[in-house]
Amino acid sequence: MAKKVKSKPAIEKNEQTFTLNAPAAQSVELVGDFTDWQEHPISMELNADGAWQATVPLEPGEYNYLFLVDGVWCDDPECSLQLPNPYGGRNSVRQVA
Repeated sequence: MAKKVKSKPAIEKNEQTFTLNAPAAQSVELVGDFTDWQEHPISMELNADGAWQATVPLEPGEYNYLFLVDGVWCDDPECSLQLPNPYGGRNSVRQVA
């Protein structure tokens, strides 16, 4: 008789929108532990009001991230939760429920 394989229930992902007000920037990328940092950066889009935005589906958990603004690492000035990183800077932290 064949053995039944239990499938894992699908983990629901929640849409998370990241925004950075940087109207003078030429390019902004979202990088973090959910993108393997610079391995798979997410290009953000510039809105008419000068804010860059990207929406990402994330599973519940805690995520460290930063922005790359014209190639320069930048934290999220709107994020109140930040943790030190091993490079002497700070990572912004997003908690997804």
